[in-house]
This record gives sequence, C-alpha cells and structure tokens, in this order.
Amino acid sequence: MDKSTQPESVSSVLKVFSILSALSEQKEIGVSELSQRLMMSKATTFRFLQTMKSLGYVVQEGEADKYSLTMKLFELGSKSLEYVDLIELADKEMRYISEQTNEALHLGSLDENSIIYIHKIDSGYNLRMQSRIGRRNPLYSTAIGKVLLAERSEEFIRNTLKDVTFIKNTANTLENVDQLLAQLAQVREQHFAEDIEEQELGLRCIAAPVYDRFGRAIAGLSISLPTIRYDQQHQDYYVDMLKNACRNISEKLGFHNYPA
Repeated sequence: MDKSTQPESVSSVLKVFSILSALSEQKEIGVSELSQRLMMSKATTFRFLQTMKSLGYVVQEGEADKYSLTMKLFELGSKSLEYVDLIELADKEMRYISEQTNEALHLGSLDENSIIYIHKIDSGYNLRMQSRIGRRNPLYSTAIGKVLLAERSEEFIRNTLKDVTFIKNTANTLENVDQLLAQLAQVREQHFAEDIEEQELGLRCIAAPVYDRFGRAIAGLSISLPTIRYDQQHQDYYVDMLKNACRNISEKLGFHNYPA
C-alpha cells in the first residue's frame, strides 16, 4: 500500500514504530537527525516524540534536543513473555482438573481495577458458565479477584478500587471496600477465595493464587460450577486440587514456598 493511500490511523502507527525502531538502534538521537533518517518533517517527528514522552516510552535528555527509549517497552515485553510461560504451564494443570471434575477452569490476572481472563477450559456440561478469554470482571465479586488482592496492602486495595462502584449483581455481592477488606483477611489465612453467587446467581467459584519467583500473586486459578452441581462435601477436594495445581505452576515459575 502506497503511503499516500494509507488511512491516517495506519500511517500514524507506522510512524510510531519507525521512531521506536530508530531509537532502539541508537542510545539517543535528536529530532533533526531522526526526522531526516525517517524522511518525516521535523514538526511531525517532534509531535510524535512528545506524545510518546507523555506516555512514558521515550525520555528527553534535559532540555537538549535528544531523545532515547525508556524501559517501558522492555517492561511490556517481559509481561507478555511472562503470560506466555504462565499460560503454557497452567494449561497442563487446568486440563488435569478438568478431566477430574468436568467443570470450567479460568486463569485470570490483575489489570488496573479488574481481573482479565487470560486462559480458560470450558465445562463439559451443557449447563455451564459463559465466559471468554479477554473478558473482564470486578475484583470485589470474583474469587480470582480476591486472591489477587489478598496479599496486597490496604493502601493498594483502597487506591485500586477508589473509582470502582460496587454493583450489587446479587444479594450476596459485597457493598464496599471495607466489607471486602474483612473478607480478604480470611482469604489470606486460608490461601483460597470463594465467590458464593456474588457475581452471578446460581454460580459458585473457588480460586487459589499463582506466585512468581518473587512471591507475588500474579494470577488466580479458579473452578466454576453451578450451585445445583455444588456439594459442600467436595469443597476440600476442589481446594486441594487448585492449590496443588497452583503450587506446581508457581514452582516452575521459581517460587518454592507455596503456603501449606
């Protein structure tokens, strides 16, 4: 496609990546040199650099006309690789639990003030939870959300949820951050969390945390099932399977002190 026929949005994306590529090849570079190398006007190059600077991807060396990359791209790439490894490791464990229970399994991570599902295995039953990879759900009403928050500080939790409205999806949904904090104390003690019809009527979820090599809870692994198939006598069975799976994943990520 000729540059003159490209939509403006596509052209802008190409310019951004051209700038990133050029900056990756040289520690620091001035606007004039960069615009000449990329055959863009100096004004356009400057405008893109300022936007990228405001987003944290490039830094300007004082008041000098020199720009260089920050570590933000490295951070994004590292997270992406971490998730690829995590999903691959979790898939084996999730498939084992799925074979034993025939219920739905979800792997979720924290993204701003919600959870996002990054992997799942559907239930083999006709009556099952409807979900998709990439879907977001609240932290306060999901088992995964609770295990991800449980080991965070109260300050972090309050700050993360400061702009979140606690929507009463069911009569069991928590109403505010204080109620959540009280429940998280129990989650920390037992090292698993429950969603007892808090997100959706007729649905129960149990989740356990996955830790990275630094001992940070980076994901939650949950089993979800309709209340009509839930048996309290099987609770320990589900919890033990989830904890064992999360322990195996965590150890392969370099964490060897999984809570008993």
